[in-house]
Amino acid sequence: MNPQAKLIFALSLTLGTTPTISSNHWIMAWTGLEINTLAILPLISKSHHPRAIEAATKYFLVQAAASALVLFSSMTNAWHTGQWDITQLSHPTSCLILTVALAMKLGLVPFHFWFPEVLQGSSLIVGLLLSTLMKFPPITLLYLTSPSLKPSVLMTMAILSAALGGWMGLNQTQTRKILAFSSISHLGWMAIIVAYSPKLALLNFYLYTLMTAAVFLSLNSIKALKLSTLMTTWTKAPSLNAILLLTLLSLAGLPPLTGFLPKWLIIQELTKQEVALAATIIALLSLLGLFFYLRLAYCATITLPPHTTNHMKQWYNNKPTNTMVAVLTTMSLMLLPISPIILAVV
Repeated sequence: MNPQAKLIFALSLTLGTTPTISSNHWIMAWTGLEINTLAILPLISKSHHPRAIEAATKYFLVQAAASALVLFSSMTNAWHTGQWDITQLSHPTSCLILTVALAMKLGLVPFHFWFPEVLQGSSLIVGLLLSTLMKFPPITLLYLTSPSLKPSVLMTMAILSAALGGWMGLNQTQTRKILAFSSISHLGWMAIIVAYSPKLALLNFYLYTLMTAAVFLSLNSIKALKLSTLMTTWTKAPSLNAILLLTLLSLAGLPPLTGFLPKWLIIQELTKQEVALAATIIALLSLLGLFFYLRLAYCATITLPPHTTNHMKQWYNNKPTNTMVAVLTTMSLMLLPISPIILAVV
């Protein structure tokens, strides 16, 4: 793909996100979602591999169905109340349809089946965009409409997402699929808190984006798509592999790393809202995710491949680590001590 085309698609992604997150009218928000979907499709299918074409087709079908449901929900609400304002969603049927539409957009259980397959068919950089930037507009709509949505439905979806995201990631050997199930699990944490504290859900999304970007860019630097490849990359970039271990543990939510902050605040808020049972369940389910993060970390840094391995050892890479990777990994590890400042800003 030539650079001019890449630039156009990158600008379209930015321009598609902007109207969705800044508009009050449903039609403008829907237009932004459509521009976003159309801009990412060429990036997913650019390799012309059958797996990439399949991923682009699946992504298009799911996102088109979800966009149609968003439009249907807003029209139903406008029909009954005369309101096109995003924050004035009050009709119960519209609220339910919108919950389903946003769950499809984000990849929440039980509408998650497309996400691991699409991520597996994409490159690591496009996978990063799908896991972070493409989820920003639906998360914003969830934030704006959260007072109207049913907490019980969101809580059920959230617990199922945390459970299935952790459970299905256990036996994966592809790093992109592991990160897809990790994303589904993290979305569960955002969905469970959005009805009680929308700002906390957004904070969780920002920190998740930060840590996921660090992991994706690190894996892209060492070109690791499978666990077996990850075992042989320690010869190529030993320092990056060591930092990758800590970034994965941060994504798992272990203290004293950055990833512990959103989990701690969400459990605290759920306990204040007297839903301690849900907080206990989702905290226990996060142990499933911890297992596969530890598995990734173990493969990356602690195991040495056998001497009879079929994989060729990679030459030591003398190039300096990308500045973006360095900044993101540092922030992924060290933001917990300044959590009072973060909370004051948010």
